[in-house]
Amino acid sequence: MKKILALLAIGLLPLTAAAHGPSPQKVEKTVVIDASPDKVWALVKDFGNMQKWHPAVESTKLDKRTVDGTEETVRLLTLKGGGTILENLKSIDEDRKQLKYGIIEGALPVSDYYSTITVKEAEGGKTEVKWMGRFYRVYKLNPPIPPGQDDKSALDAINGVYDAGLANLKKVAEGK
Repeated sequence: MKKILALLAIGLLPLTAAAHGPSPQKVEKTVVIDASPDKVWALVKDFGNMQKWHPAVESTKLDKRTVDGTEETVRLLTLKGGGTILENLKSIDEDRKQLKYGIIEGALPVSDYYSTITVKEAEGGKTEVKWMGRFYRVYKLNPPIPPGQDDKSALDAINGVYDAGLANLKKVAEGK
């Protein structure tokens, strides 16, 4: 009897391994900027003006909405070249110079996106900015995964957003 149960368990292993959904993804990028933390933080915490430092954002519209009886701040990013992203502000911590937000819907191939941007003092009067995001791919079911909705597409998109954003934040904050 034990032998039969063991064979059944082994036979079911491939089915359970294929039954999981998407894996959580994470992107974390850091840049050192030759400007004061206060100057960099002023740019980052301005939730309604991301176009001031991110080169892919054409404009930002700030608004309020009520979800389940709770009012929240949202921003609609209009992207250069087309597309929009609706994001909600989770928190701004002035003492820790930390901004948290999520994506409600938009042009990026991600779901359940949650991000944190942290600004802190670095050596020599410089500033370190860390941008971290956690998310899933858009397609949440098992394979076959439609093109552009896989983990690689999600990771490539967020890596591109962070690389371009941090490079331009450095340029803007340093006045170059």
